[in-house]
Amino acid sequence: MDARTVAWLAGPEGRAVLGSLPPYTEDQALAVAERLRHTGLGADLVAAVMTQSRLRGRAVTKLGPASQRMLFTADGLEQASRAAVARRHAGRFADAGTQHVWDLGCGIGVDTAALAQRGLEVTAVESDPVTAAVAAANLADHDRVRVLHSRAEDVVLPTPPAEGAGAWLDPARRVPGVADARGRTRRVFRLGEVSPSWDYVRSVAARLPAVGAKLGPGFPHAEVPDGAQAEWLSYGGEALECTIWWGDLVDRPGRSAVVHDGARWHALSAPVADRPETGGTVTAGDYVYDPDRAVLAAGLVPAVCGVVGGGECAPGAGYVVSDRRVLTPWARCLQVREVLPLQVKVLRQWARSNDIGPLTVKKRGGWVDAEELRRRVRPRGSQEATLVLVRVSSRGRTAGPAGTALWVTPCAGGST
Repeated sequence: MDARTVAWLAGPEGRAVLGSLPPYTEDQALAVAERLRHTGLGADLVAAVMTQSRLRGRAVTKLGPASQRMLFTADGLEQASRAAVARRHAGRFADAGTQHVWDLGCGIGVDTAALAQRGLEVTAVESDPVTAAVAAANLADHDRVRVLHSRAEDVVLPTPPAEGAGAWLDPARRVPGVADARGRTRRVFRLGEVSPSWDYVRSVAARLPAVGAKLGPGFPHAEVPDGAQAEWLSYGGEALECTIWWGDLVDRPGRSAVVHDGARWHALSAPVADRPETGGTVTAGDYVYDPDRAVLAAGLVPAVCGVVGGGECAPGAGYVVSDRRVLTPWARCLQVREVLPLQVKVLRQWARSNDIGPLTVKKRGGWVDAEELRRRVRPRGSQEATLVLVRVSSRGRTAGPAGTALWVTPCAGGST
């Protein structure tokens, strides 16, 4: 797709064609494309229309109904913030009194639109020409937004002191070049590979009073800048990003985890120096807490220990054990029904005795192959069950080198 194709898709004819299409399904795609060719559309425009239809189908769960009026690139949709997350980003700037935000690396414009909807003036900058054209089309109805096709590094930012000015950066975490069958390019995971660079992001933070940057959830703790706030965020149980906030946007320096429970956001912070208590023992009737992935990524298992009045099963285990049942958005509560040695023969007998069939095996790290264990246990019954594998000693028995299997069931409700 080129900028001319984007202009056609954004124009009256392109929007009319897109609006006439049924919801995208793979089994109907060829028939729909054939009907479009019979209307006289060229092969390149048919391909572009079908790509937009497919991407809109993927976008609706991420961006909501408004996505059905948007244009996309595959990479742009992949990296775009969820609608609820973009609104949270924008609210941070609005609540800080920011008036003009430079969106440096705006992608398809999701965060830009959220900022504009909060009444902020936005200069949106995108280096890829096609993505910049898509952003311009998506943001055409926002009169306080200006879209520039430029590298972020080439934009002249306000000169300090720049009262009311802020910047939002979403460095690209994909490598331009050969794409996969779905049109997505290779992801990068190392901080040194993002574009614009981490050094450039920090240089912007040093000159403007309100700066935020969206990075991957694998952001290294050691790279959190002094005085900044690193906020690991999850939505629907998936760790989506680590956002770094500087200056006026900092609520509390250090690391935080933010979790959406389906209704609202919950924030959890703890002093970086905290270390989790170690539970050391688990017995039937205890409660095991499986922390949210944002909590794990932020290294805030110690804070969960404090919330539930427990300790980590073992140093670095990632599971917290307590004799209290606590309802918390930061961890899933599971009650221990039985503590078993992690031995195939014992687990096989357990599965037969309890008519276990569908079996979920949860564990942290690669010390056990969960699929191989499930295969060797050979559960053939009708009852569903969940095992949590931990390296921990239990009261009355000592776990062998492989660890302990906890037969758990989800807690119904909770108490504090």
